[in-house]
Order: sequence, then C-alpha cells, then structure tokens
Amino acid sequence: MPDFVAPQLARLVDEPPVGTVWAHEIKFDGYRMQLRVERGRTVLHTRKALDWSHRFPEIAAEGAHLPDCMIDGEICALEDNGVPSFAGLQQALTDGRTAELIFFVFDLLFVRGADLRDEPLSVRKDKLAALIAETKSIAHYRYVEHFETSGATFLKTACRAQLEGIISKRLDAPYRSGRSDLWTKEKCRGGQEVVIGGWWGGPSKLRSILIGSYRGDDFVYRGRIGTGFNGENSGPVLRALNRLKQAKSPFTAGVKPPRAKEITWVTPKLVAEVEYATITRDGLLRQASFKALREDKPARSVVLEEPKPVREAEELSETEKEMAQAAPPARNTVAGNKASAARGTVVAGITITHPEKILWPATKSGNAVTKLDLARYYEMAAWRMLPHIARRPISLVRAPDGIHGERFFQRHVLAGVAAAVPMQVAGEKQPFHALDSMEGLVALAQAAVLEIHPWGCKPDDPESPERLIFDLDPAPDVSFAQVIDAAKDMREMLSACGLTPFVKTTGGKGLHVVTAIEGNRKNPVTWDDAKSFALEVSEHVARKAPERYVINMSKKQRGGRIFLDYLRNGRMATAVAPWSPRARDGATIAAPVAWSQLRKGLDPAAFTIASAASLLNRADPWKDLEASAGSLETARKKLARL
Repeated sequence: MPDFVAPQLARLVDEPPVGTVWAHEIKFDGYRMQLRVERGRTVLHTRKALDWSHRFPEIAAEGAHLPDCMIDGEICALEDNGVPSFAGLQQALTDGRTAELIFFVFDLLFVRGADLRDEPLSVRKDKLAALIAETKSIAHYRYVEHFETSGATFLKTACRAQLEGIISKRLDAPYRSGRSDLWTKEKCRGGQEVVIGGWWGGPSKLRSILIGSYRGDDFVYRGRIGTGFNGENSGPVLRALNRLKQAKSPFTAGVKPPRAKEITWVTPKLVAEVEYATITRDGLLRQASFKALREDKPARSVVLEEPKPVREAEELSETEKEMAQAAPPARNTVAGNKASAARGTVVAGITITHPEKILWPATKSGNAVTKLDLARYYEMAAWRMLPHIARRPISLVRAPDGIHGERFFQRHVLAGVAAAVPMQVAGEKQPFHALDSMEGLVALAQAAVLEIHPWGCKPDDPESPERLIFDLDPAPDVSFAQVIDAAKDMREMLSACGLTPFVKTTGGKGLHVVTAIEGNRKNPVTWDDAKSFALEVSEHVARKAPERYVINMSKKQRGGRIFLDYLRNGRMATAVAPWSPRARDGATIAAPVAWSQLRKGLDPAAFTIASAASLLNRADPWKDLEASAGSLETARKKLARL
C-alpha cells in the first residue's frame, strides 16, 4: 500500500448525466481527506498530500480501530439542520473544536493488503459499507450512500435541502487519480475558489474583497465581494490580508479593477471559497458571497471552473473508462519491475513516455532504475518532499540519457512540463521553476529530472530565508565516521545558540545539518543575515578544531579535513532537497535521519530509491522542523557570548 494516492477528481458539468451506469451522491462542503491505516497507525492526508492528522485528532484516533486500509472521503462540520457548512468547519479548526466533525467516507482504495483500485466503484462501495458497518468505535465516520435514480431529480432534492450539489460517478469504472469524466459534479449554486488581490476598507476595517483567479501566468480580476462577512470571520481575514500588503495591483488581465484610496492591494496568496449566482461575459462573478478561507489549495492552482456540457462528458467517460481499465494504477514498487514498466505509463495523472528508459544502470548491489521507477518514487515520496520544496524556486539536474549521459542544470521554468508553477524572482527576467503538487513532482520525472535543489526560503517568498543549511563536505581521505562527529559538533554549536538542528544524508559522503530560523515583523530575516550568521557559526566551529575543519573551499587547504560549507545560505544558493534522488551510481537519495541514527555503521549509500518504500514507512525525523524555528537575532546574541 503506497503512502498516498492522488485523489480522483470530478469534472463540473451543466446537468447530471443520464443512464444506469451512473450513481449519484451528495456533494459535501468540507475538506477532502484520505485516511491511511497501517498496523494501527493512522494518517489523514489532504488532496495535496499534506499530513493533517493533528488537525482532526478525534477522526485520526478512531481510524486506529480499522484494519489496514486507505479510504477516500470528506471531513465536514454540520449545521443544526444537518447541512454541511464550510464556514463552520473553518471556525471549528480555528477554535480547536473538532470533536463534532464528521468524516463522510465514499471510496475504498485498499483494505487488508488488497488493492481495490482496479475494481469497479460498485464493488469498492460494497466493501466500504461492510467495513464501516463491522467496525466499532468509529462514531465520527459516516458511510456515504449512493442513489441509482434520476440525477436531475436527485439534484433538485439536494438543492431544496440547501446542499451544495451532487456528485455523479460511473459504477463500472476503476479508481484513477486526477480529473476525468468518470466523476462529474453538478452544483445548486455556483461555487468557486478565488484568490484575494486586495480589500476595500482600512487596516482595521473590511468592507469588501477584490478577487481573481489564474489563467496561465495572468492573474485575472473576477470582481468584488462584500457579503458573507461577519464578526467571526472578518477579523482573521483582515489580519491575514494586512500581512500581505503591496503597493501595486496584482491583477494583470480581465476587467480593470476599481481604483480608490480605500483599496489596499495584497500579494495574491490567500485562497477563499465563495458562492455566486452567475458569471458575466466579462468573467466577473455576480451576486457572490464569501464563505471562508481555504488552507488546502495553493493560490497558483486556482482557475475559473466553467461547466462542461454533460453530453460531452457522458461520451468521453466511456473512452476514459476503457483507458483506465487498460492502464493499471501506479503501484508501490520502484526498482526492477520491467513487466509493470511496459504496461503502466500514467503516474498520478502524468503520462510517462519511454518508461523503460534506464536512468541509473544496474550495480553489483542493485537493479537498474528506469524513468518509470523514478516517476513512481516521486509519487510515493511526494507527501514527504512537498513540505520542503513546494512553492519555492528550485534548480533541477536533468539527465535525459541517464547519469552517464549529458546533464543539464536548469532553474527557469521547463517548457512543456505539466503542473509547473512559474515563480517570479526579483531581478530575473524569466520565472523560476516551482511546483505545488504531486503532479508537478511526477512531471519532473517525465522531464528526466534526477535532482531537485530548492531555495531555503519561505513558501511563496523567495526573499525570506526560513532555514540554515550547513553542508559538511569531507576531503576524499576523510572517513564517514569523522563526518558524523562533525555533524555532532555542529549540532552542539547550534543548540548552544538556542536553535534546533536536524540532519540528513546527501546521497554522497557528506551530511547536511539544517535548522529553521525566523525573524519578526520589525526585523525580518534577510539573506545577508542568514549567510553572515552561518559564516560566524562555521568560523566558531573551525576555530575549535582547525586540524579537522576548514571554511575555505580551496582544495589545497582541505586535505584530511571537512569543509564547513556555509555558502548554501546565500540568495539563489540551493542545497539538495530532502528525499531528492542523486545523479550518482546506486540511485542514492538525500534522506533525513534521526540523530540517534548517526552512529558507527551508518552507510549513506544504503538510502536509495530501491529502499525508499521501507524508509518512508518509518516516522518522519523532520516532522517538527518547521515548528522548531528559532529567532536568528537571539541566536546571534548567544553566539557572541560563546
């Protein structure tokens, strides 16, 4: 069972499909979640593979009563009349009142070791209904019934009940990741995610918000919304907006937004859920009302969703069903599966051409690793990698002919690569490549990207460093045991400065010691601050043991010593990402490890694409990295006293 499977998504259509192959379910207004249970350990993943188990503790805890399985569903808050309320869900999360939330479950992907994704929906739902019925102590779980009736009648009933709409699904189709016509959605009232580009009012007053969505690289104006705000939601929205203020309008296309002294422009990062009556010819949302902010969707993924004619969807669904049945879903295997490579060329919705292409040749200790193996590795590792690389500029090492062929180092957007998120960097004419989803990561495998090197900045903010990276680079005659000692010395120094260090292998002979940093509103951390502090720390460590360490990268001075590379902390400098493969023999990966693992006998060459499945099933040694951020200003003062 993989750690995560990209969810199947529904296509918006203008009316429900017709026919006996279609069944209809209520469309829930909540957060889409995937529950994974293995040996009593439960994880709740968002549709973008983020671990939100801690946000829904009751639901996660009850999941431990289930056998090993993977369940698809939606977590909702219910109003007194039983209707799901997204605003109520957001308020419950804000207040930490999650005890009354409900997990509505509607699909079963795995159970007791069996992969059900190739089974038709009718079979999967029968097994899910039986599983929920037979499991005790899961009071927060509700099985979602489906109705094999007229979709039009069911939609009218849902609308009269003030529900959001319905989902129609083919009963004879397998489960496949990504958006297709096998599932369609029909809404009672227009619903849309939008991105906030400004607000009308003042620093402490919110009269309305100016909204938009993306169309390629353009941020398109979609109108102004002044209804839906109240005493509970306007305060958090206003506080979030005040943190994103900018001088100019972010809108680059569509109808020109209004201009007034009372308008404050913001960097378009906040995603909101809204309702509307119609869309004008100019693309503006009419009679729109604010529902709540969304935390599970990146701003750059928000596009205007317009309904497709249902007859077109019905016709395409037949072809898509046949294609889905012919192409098995990605399995949780990576190296050495040639038969699978020949058949399955679609991974997380991304088509992998020439899947049999060998990127890492076989070695004495391992099989060859193909392009398809790389794609499946990225799919499997996405939930661990994305928190460290998503929505940051990344530099890429491409090797279309494998590790022994020509290599290309690229940082600007790769042409033709799916799910790329162009990221503008000050002073650069061309946007950098960035991504925010599993699909974007798997698409890099299609482009034969073997290494990923992100900036150490905050998401969506290339000018704000959020972590320091100390690259311990040994001379050829230095043993790995000495590198381990160096990492421990660096850990001791950073801890003395009040910071919390973490460590990872590099896929080579070195180690990276990493620590999260932060500033404050008055004194935000700059790249110069980060680099100068990293230099001071490295100098301090080197002075204590000059016979072991050097901070000059000259090879003449490095014999028998370890280069404390602080240069990874400059603006535009990068370091290999956690869990990134390396373009080296053996298909090694840069693996986060616990400090307790840094002991005699640790072999960094053992962390490979082939061994990744078992590594990813272990507890994440870096799960607390972001929360551990320490003040750089305080750390600098403590260092000065050492």
